[in-house]
Amino acid sequence: MLSPQRAVAAASRGAGDAMESSKPGPVQVVLVHKDQHSFELEEKALASILLQDHIRDLDVVVVSVAGAFRKGKSFILDFMLRYLYSQKEGGHPNWLGDPEEPLTGFSWRGGSDPETTGIQIWNEVFTVEKPGGKKVAVVLMDTQGAFDSQSTVKDCATIFALSTMTSSVQIYNLSQNIQEDDLQQLQLFTEYGRLAMDEIFQKPFQTLMFLIRDWSFPYEYSYGLQGGMAFLDKRLQVKEHQHEEIQNVRNHIHSCFSDVTCFLLPHPGLQVATSPDFDGKLKDIAGEFKEQLQDLIPYILNPSKLMEKEINGSKVTCRGLLEYFKAYIKIYQGEDLPHPKSMLQATAEANNLAAAASAKDIYYNNMEEVCGGEKPYLSPDILEEKHCEFKQLALDHFKKTKKMGGKDFSFRYQQELEEEIKELYENFCKHNGSKNVFSTFRTPAVLFAGIVALYIASGLTGFVGLEVVAQLFNCMVGLLLIALLTWGYIRYSGQYRELGGAIDSGAAYVLEQASSHIGNSTQAAVRDSAAERQPVDKKAQ
Repeated sequence: MLSPQRAVAAASRGAGDAMESSKPGPVQVVLVHKDQHSFELEEKALASILLQDHIRDLDVVVVSVAGAFRKGKSFILDFMLRYLYSQKEGGHPNWLGDPEEPLTGFSWRGGSDPETTGIQIWNEVFTVEKPGGKKVAVVLMDTQGAFDSQSTVKDCATIFALSTMTSSVQIYNLSQNIQEDDLQQLQLFTEYGRLAMDEIFQKPFQTLMFLIRDWSFPYEYSYGLQGGMAFLDKRLQVKEHQHEEIQNVRNHIHSCFSDVTCFLLPHPGLQVATSPDFDGKLKDIAGEFKEQLQDLIPYILNPSKLMEKEINGSKVTCRGLLEYFKAYIKIYQGEDLPHPKSMLQATAEANNLAAAASAKDIYYNNMEEVCGGEKPYLSPDILEEKHCEFKQLALDHFKKTKKMGGKDFSFRYQQELEEEIKELYENFCKHNGSKNVFSTFRTPAVLFAGIVALYIASGLTGFVGLEVVAQLFNCMVGLLLIALLTWGYIRYSGQYRELGGAIDSGAAYVLEQASSHIGNSTQAAVRDSAAERQPVDKKAQ
């Protein structure tokens, strides 16, 4: 029988071709396209793991480790593998194994560059019997480290959110302490996950464990779970004198997770941290670290502690987990969700929006003084002149306001400001035009003039004996009279506005044609008069 560490070693030798040889190993299930900053689900690979006959209908327990890159997430997962293989073989008290055996399983190494990309899961799903006799399937999940040099905020948020949404235990791997920015990032990532889920009436996620690595203050809070819980209670405490933003972060975390725990791990030793030849042998790891591992790993994976994955209160099977992965990845591949932004970008956007709003107010308030409210009608030429003056005043104010992001970033907001000012100007023009008395009575005046003209024409044609033409004019008089009465009713009642608009448009067209015809006739008469004066002038000379 293989020892647990040898079982994992055998597994890791087949990790590169796990699918082809069916050997245990890590399998990429969410692929990250770094250049396009997009994600792809390796559906075939995931289905080959979760749809195996012996586990497909079992409720699933998903343990995920997430956090910043190069902080030892895969390193911890490999000790989980040792524990699970030990349990599979009947349970060994010394499940940590031979001190001379290298640590294998999920790919890890020392150094400063990230190792894992996207999301990987171990392709051997462990079947564990809980104390009540119920069998569950245990899946281990490794995630891409957040905030490396190639990942955007959206990339990090998507990976963290996907792993949180699909896991029953999310281990948030942190170094040395829980900083305020760690909590703010957690708030952003979990909110991005909550946005992607359907409407929920309870806490959307299950267990969150803060795993604090390299804890340096055991004299304040002791290593392990007990010290970690005391430390966590202090860190997440909401106090009245705290700023509202700090209170919101803590309330958000408690509102998202059903259970929040914390475990403090000591430093694994200088050999682990500094030696390029370190390969995970227990003999090179500090004794304190190994002692705490023997508490941490069973606490997470002990059969009595395992928690099945639940979504909206219903337990999820392996088959169901595959469907949730497919549904969630489609959401993040689409454009329905807002894109999370860096703190600088979000601040710069808010800064520019505030400057644009202030500039817009300057334009609006100045135009209100000129033609707003009860101010009398203003000549369109003067109104346009004032518009140009106040627009320039608003743009100067926007440009002078100190803004983050640089000139190129602000130029887009300046263009949006100009578009908004243009819309405001059009509204002011309409409002000013409505104050023109002739504009108000233009339609009834045109209709009344048409009625008078047609009535006179009817009388003249009847007088000369053209009765048919006279009757036609009378019918047109009747139609115009009906139109005038209809227009008056629409203006009084506010109903049938489309019909009223059509009557207004018709009257405007008639007035425009008449004005154009009169203007053309006047110009022709002026030209004729000038042409007649030229010969006379020549004779006089």
